[in-house]
Amino acid sequence: MRDEDCGEWRGWRAATEAALYGPGGFYRRPEGPAGHFRTSVHASPLFARAVARLLCRVDEALGRPGSLDFVDMGAGRGELVTGVLAELPAGVASRVRPCAVELAGRPEGLDDRITWSSEPPEGIHGVLFANEWLDNVPVEVAEADREGVPRRVLVRRDGRERLGEPVSGSDAEWLARWWPLPPEEGLRAEIGLPRDDAWASVVARVERGLAVAVDYAHTVDARPPFGTLTGFREGRETAPVPDGTCDITAHVALDACAARPTARTLPGARLLTQRDALRALGVTGARPPLALASANPSEYVRALASAGEAAELTAPGGLGDFGWLLQPVGAADVLALFVDVPDHEEH
Repeated sequence: MRDEDCGEWRGWRAATEAALYGPGGFYRRPEGPAGHFRTSVHASPLFARAVARLLCRVDEALGRPGSLDFVDMGAGRGELVTGVLAELPAGVASRVRPCAVELAGRPEGLDDRITWSSEPPEGIHGVLFANEWLDNVPVEVAEADREGVPRRVLVRRDGRERLGEPVSGSDAEWLARWWPLPPEEGLRAEIGLPRDDAWASVVARVERGLAVAVDYAHTVDARPPFGTLTGFREGRETAPVPDGTCDITAHVALDACAARPTARTLPGARLLTQRDALRALGVTGARPPLALASANPSEYVRALASAGEAAELTAPGGLGDFGWLLQPVGAADVLALFVDVPDHEEH
């Protein structure tokens, strides 16, 4: 890329916003996220089945209302909401109001029952599910200079960086509380305040039910010393270059999102690993009994394949380590399903 084409120096938040969501941005490409990386939704239909079970549990906790909302935040091409609809019992499916929230245009062939919108609806009664949405909410990056002062990292369109002004104001307050940088040159952090605000804004749309965020995550006692900012292109991790040709993502400080003050007093949120959350929803990865192989070979093969998919979704060091943030709204008992599951911090 020629030097004159590299553009101005900007913070990573503005650069990522333009690269992902601006005209011609990465998330406006026709192939969608599935063309570049594999989420739990793409790994197995068991994930959508588990989410459908969760929606049914919330339906029961709400007293089976006349209509039940399912809102898929950051819906990609509608893979999750489509899968959830396919897994719902007829009695629930007939009452559900599915909504996919995505900036890109509505994909062809999507189920007519699904509302496609750039914003979540107000007054949600049911479940708002944000699968790998918060990690694509752009954030500023901070780096400690030679004196150990956290400074905002500036970047150009070709990915070259330099240090800018010291971090100040609410960003500095967030760093001090949630990601304090030791005074050692080169240590980095991603300032998650925009994600806290984004999460609070969608939780505010839920009137009764459950808001769930699922993402790559870390907590304050184990932040990575050099941050997690990275890129993905065509299924492979790559350097994060804000030119619109790759996804740009960073892990989420879900503990900070969970603690974000809201205008309402809400029941306490829960932080779990995906491994524990999915096990509570019936995804165990247990192998079928060998006796089934002789009694019903085809069923054994199907069960074995399902167990393999479940194992991938719950694997330590992989998808099983994703964080699940569950925030009940107006219905604290919706978390009863997870009552015996340890909190994320205990792992």
